[in-house]
Amino acid sequence: MSKTLFITATDTDAGKTVVACALLRIAAQQGLSTLAFKPVSAGCEKTGDGLRNQDALDLWSEVTEEMAYEEVNPIAFEDPVAPHLAAQRLSQPISVEQLNKSYQYLLNKNADLLVVEGAGGWRLPLGQGQFMSDFVKRHELPCVMVIGLKLGCLNHALLTYESMLANNINVLGWVGNVVDPDMAYLEDNIASLRKLIDAPNLGIVPHLDDTTNAASYLRLPF
Repeated sequence: MSKTLFITATDTDAGKTVVACALLRIAAQQGLSTLAFKPVSAGCEKTGDGLRNQDALDLWSEVTEEMAYEEVNPIAFEDPVAPHLAAQRLSQPISVEQLNKSYQYLLNKNADLLVVEGAGGWRLPLGQGQFMSDFVKRHELPCVMVIGLKLGCLNHALLTYESMLANNINVLGWVGNVVDPDMAYLEDNIASLRKLIDAPNLGIVPHLDDTTNAASYLRLPF
Protein backbone atom coordinates (compact mmCIF):
# COMPACT_ATOMS: atom_id res chain seq x y z
CA MET A 1 0.00 0.00 0.00
CA SER A 2 1.42 3.41 -0.97
CA LYS A 3 2.23 5.92 1.77
CA THR A 4 2.90 9.65 1.81
CA LEU A 5 5.04 11.55 4.30
CA PHE A 6 5.18 15.33 4.64
CA ILE A 7 8.46 16.62 6.05
CA THR A 8 8.14 19.89 7.93
CA ALA A 9 10.44 21.71 10.32
CA THR A 10 10.75 24.20 13.12
CA ASP A 11 12.55 26.72 10.88
CA THR A 12 14.42 27.27 7.65
CA ASP A 13 17.71 25.31 7.54
CA ALA A 14 16.57 22.91 10.27
CA GLY A 15 17.45 19.93 8.08
CA LYS A 16 14.29 18.97 6.19
CA THR A 17 16.15 17.95 3.03
CA VAL A 18 18.76 15.93 4.93
CA VAL A 19 16.00 14.00 6.68
CA ALA A 20 13.78 13.64 3.59
CA CYS A 21 16.70 12.27 1.55
CA ALA A 22 17.66 9.92 4.37
CA LEU A 23 14.12 8.52 4.60
CA LEU A 24 14.02 8.03 0.82
CA ARG A 25 17.33 6.17 1.03
CA ILE A 26 16.12 3.94 3.85
CA ALA A 27 12.96 3.12 1.91
CA ALA A 28 14.97 2.25 -1.20
CA GLN A 29 17.27 0.02 0.88
CA GLN A 30 14.14 -1.81 2.04
CA GLY A 31 13.11 -2.41 -1.56
CA LEU A 32 10.35 0.20 -1.67
CA SER A 33 9.63 2.31 -4.76
CA THR A 34 9.89 6.03 -4.03
CA LEU A 35 8.97 9.46 -5.39
CA ALA A 36 9.68 12.95 -4.05
CA PHE A 37 7.80 16.24 -4.18
CA LYS A 38 9.08 19.72 -3.31
CA PRO A 39 5.95 21.76 -4.15
CA VAL A 40 7.49 25.22 -3.86
CA SER A 41 11.10 26.36 -3.74
CA ALA A 42 13.00 29.64 -3.70
CA GLY A 43 16.67 30.46 -4.00
CA CYS A 44 16.97 28.58 -7.29
CA GLU A 45 19.82 28.73 -9.76
CA LYS A 46 19.33 29.61 -13.41
CA THR A 47 20.49 26.78 -15.67
CA GLY A 48 20.13 25.88 -19.32
CA ASP A 49 17.25 23.61 -18.29
CA GLY A 50 15.48 26.28 -16.25
CA LEU A 51 15.45 27.15 -12.56
CA ARG A 52 16.87 24.46 -10.32
CA ASN A 53 16.68 24.22 -6.54
CA GLN A 54 19.44 22.31 -4.74
CA ASP A 55 17.09 20.75 -2.19
CA ALA A 56 14.83 19.49 -4.97
CA LEU A 57 17.86 18.16 -6.87
CA ASP A 58 18.98 16.29 -3.75
CA LEU A 59 15.53 14.74 -3.38
CA TRP A 60 15.43 13.88 -7.09
CA SER A 61 18.75 12.05 -6.78
CA GLU A 62 17.31 9.69 -4.15
CA VAL A 63 14.07 8.51 -5.82
CA THR A 64 13.85 5.06 -7.34
CA GLU A 65 11.24 5.89 -9.99
CA GLU A 66 11.68 7.98 -13.13
CA MET A 67 10.66 11.61 -12.70
CA ALA A 68 11.13 14.88 -14.54
CA TYR A 69 12.56 17.71 -12.45
CA GLU A 70 9.34 19.69 -12.90
CA GLU A 71 7.42 16.81 -11.31
CA VAL A 72 9.61 17.05 -8.24
CA ASN A 73 9.49 20.86 -8.03
CA PRO A 74 6.64 22.43 -10.04
CA ILE A 75 6.91 25.98 -8.63
CA ALA A 76 10.36 27.56 -8.36
CA PHE A 77 11.68 31.08 -7.78
CA GLU A 78 15.16 32.52 -8.17
CA ASP A 79 15.07 34.97 -5.26
CA PRO A 80 16.29 33.40 -1.98
CA VAL A 81 13.34 34.73 0.04
CA ALA A 82 9.98 33.49 1.28
CA PRO A 83 8.26 32.12 -1.86
CA HIS A 84 5.19 34.36 -1.56
CA LEU A 85 7.47 37.43 -1.60
CA ALA A 86 9.29 36.17 -4.68
CA ALA A 87 5.90 35.54 -6.29
CA GLN A 88 4.73 39.04 -5.45
CA ARG A 89 7.81 40.58 -7.02
CA LEU A 90 7.13 38.72 -10.26
CA SER A 91 3.35 39.27 -10.10
CA GLN A 92 2.98 35.49 -10.33
CA PRO A 93 0.79 34.31 -7.43
CA ILE A 94 1.47 30.79 -6.24
CA SER A 95 -1.27 28.52 -7.56
CA VAL A 96 -2.36 26.15 -4.80
CA GLU A 97 -4.55 24.43 -7.38
CA GLN A 98 -1.42 23.65 -9.41
CA LEU A 99 0.18 22.18 -6.31
CA ASN A 100 -2.89 20.02 -5.71
CA LYS A 101 -2.85 18.76 -9.30
CA SER A 102 0.89 18.06 -9.19
CA TYR A 103 0.51 16.16 -5.94
CA GLN A 104 -2.41 14.11 -7.26
CA TYR A 105 -0.43 13.26 -10.41
CA LEU A 106 2.40 11.82 -8.32
CA LEU A 107 -0.03 10.04 -6.03
CA ASN A 108 -1.54 8.31 -9.05
CA LYS A 109 1.85 6.78 -9.86
CA ASN A 110 1.31 4.51 -6.83
CA ALA A 111 4.87 4.40 -5.56
CA ASP A 112 5.31 2.68 -2.21
CA LEU A 113 6.43 5.97 -0.65
CA LEU A 114 5.97 9.59 -1.71
CA VAL A 115 8.03 12.01 0.38
CA VAL A 116 6.80 15.61 0.27
CA GLU A 117 9.14 18.29 1.61
CA GLY A 118 7.80 21.68 2.66
CA ALA A 119 9.65 24.98 2.47
CA GLY A 120 10.75 26.96 5.50
CA GLY A 121 8.76 26.14 8.61
CA TRP A 122 5.30 24.74 9.26
CA ARG A 123 3.34 27.96 8.65
CA LEU A 124 5.05 29.04 5.45
CA PRO A 125 2.86 31.67 3.73
CA LEU A 126 1.93 31.00 0.11
CA GLY A 127 0.21 34.35 -0.35
CA GLN A 128 -3.46 35.25 -0.75
CA GLY A 129 -4.16 34.08 2.80
CA GLN A 130 -2.93 30.55 2.14
CA PHE A 131 -0.24 28.54 3.91
CA MET A 132 1.69 25.37 3.18
CA SER A 133 0.04 23.91 6.27
CA ASP A 134 -3.33 24.31 4.49
CA PHE A 135 -2.05 22.05 1.71
CA VAL A 136 -1.05 19.42 4.29
CA LYS A 137 -4.40 19.67 6.07
CA ARG A 138 -6.40 19.47 2.83
CA HIS A 139 -4.71 16.22 1.81
CA GLU A 140 -4.56 14.85 5.38
CA LEU A 141 -0.84 14.16 5.04
CA PRO A 142 0.89 12.47 7.97
CA CYS A 143 3.94 14.44 9.05
CA VAL A 144 7.47 14.09 10.31
CA MET A 145 8.73 17.18 12.15
CA VAL A 146 12.42 18.07 11.88
CA ILE A 147 13.79 20.02 14.83
CA GLY A 148 16.95 22.02 14.25
CA LEU A 149 18.89 21.45 17.47
CA LYS A 150 20.23 24.84 18.54
CA LEU A 151 19.53 27.42 21.22
CA GLY A 152 15.79 28.14 21.20
CA CYS A 153 14.79 24.80 19.70
CA LEU A 154 12.48 23.83 22.59
CA ASN A 155 10.23 26.83 22.04
CA HIS A 156 10.29 26.45 18.24
CA ALA A 157 9.54 22.73 18.48
CA LEU A 158 6.62 23.10 20.88
CA LEU A 159 5.04 25.98 18.93
CA THR A 160 5.26 23.94 15.74
CA TYR A 161 3.99 20.74 17.34
CA GLU A 162 1.08 22.48 19.08
CA SER A 163 0.06 24.20 15.84
CA MET A 164 0.09 20.86 14.03
CA LEU A 165 -2.03 19.21 16.71
CA ALA A 166 -4.48 22.15 16.64
CA ASN A 167 -4.93 21.43 12.92
CA ASN A 168 -5.57 17.71 13.60
CA ILE A 169 -2.35 16.69 11.85
CA ASN A 170 -1.11 13.15 12.33
CA VAL A 171 2.45 13.65 13.59
CA LEU A 172 4.13 10.30 12.99
CA GLY A 173 7.33 11.34 14.70
CA TRP A 174 10.12 13.87 15.01
CA VAL A 175 13.80 14.02 14.15
CA GLY A 176 16.44 16.07 15.93
CA ASN A 177 19.10 17.48 13.62
CA VAL A 178 22.18 19.04 15.20
CA VAL A 179 22.62 22.31 13.33
CA ASP A 180 24.83 23.83 16.03
CA PRO A 181 27.68 21.43 16.85
CA ASP A 182 28.57 23.54 19.89
CA MET A 183 25.08 23.64 21.36
CA ALA A 184 25.23 23.75 25.16
CA TYR A 185 23.45 20.94 27.04
CA LEU A 186 22.61 19.11 23.81
CA GLU A 187 21.64 15.85 25.49
CA ASP A 188 19.53 17.66 28.10
CA ASN A 189 17.64 19.46 25.33
CA ILE A 190 17.03 16.17 23.52
CA ALA A 191 15.77 14.62 26.75
CA SER A 192 13.41 17.56 27.22
CA LEU A 193 12.05 17.16 23.70
CA ARG A 194 11.40 13.47 24.30
CA LYS A 195 9.36 14.36 27.38
CA LEU A 196 7.49 17.29 25.85
CA ILE A 197 6.56 15.84 22.46
CA ASP A 198 4.05 12.99 22.51
CA ALA A 199 5.27 11.45 19.26
CA PRO A 200 8.06 8.95 18.53
CA ASN A 201 11.61 10.17 18.12
CA LEU A 202 12.74 8.71 14.79
CA GLY A 203 16.37 9.53 15.40
CA ILE A 204 18.96 12.19 16.17
CA VAL A 205 21.22 13.24 13.30
CA PRO A 206 24.58 14.57 14.52
CA HIS A 207 26.35 17.46 12.83
CA LEU A 208 27.67 15.77 9.67
CA ASP A 209 30.17 16.83 7.04
CA ASP A 210 28.74 14.17 4.73
CA THR A 211 24.94 14.18 5.06
CA THR A 212 24.60 11.05 2.91
CA ASN A 213 25.35 9.19 6.16
CA ALA A 214 22.24 10.59 7.85
CA ALA A 215 20.19 7.51 6.98
CA SER A 216 22.18 5.43 9.47
CA TYR A 217 20.77 7.55 12.33
CA LEU A 218 17.10 7.35 11.35
CA ARG A 219 14.22 4.96 10.91
CA LEU A 220 10.99 5.14 8.94
CA PRO A 221 7.88 5.97 10.98
CA PHE A 222 6.02 2.87 9.81
